[in-house]
Amino acid sequence: MTTEAQGEHHDPPYMMIFAVLLIMTMGEVGFAFLSLPKFWLALGLCVMAVWKALLVALYYMHLRWEPRRLWILVAAPLPLVVILITAVLTEF
Repeated sequence: MTTEAQGEHHDPPYMMIFAVLLIMTMGEVGFAFLSLPKFWLALGLCVMAVWKALLVALYYMHLRWEPRRLWILVAAPLPLVVILITAVLTEF
């Protein structure tokens, strides 16, 4: 049952998101074999991983159609993720 506050739920374009994730994964593999400094490799791979995680959360976990209070619960640990990624990148 859908309430007016949540709005109407549409079926996500699963196959299109799957294709985008597949292309991004192939891009990550190709990017990993480039002869770039380790910092740029790690930064590029982290950015692509975050983008893929966002796509999975929005479409496969249906977060796009959830109320804003659930978005706050999901976004709360994101500063910790930034701290972790920064700590990993500064080890190089």
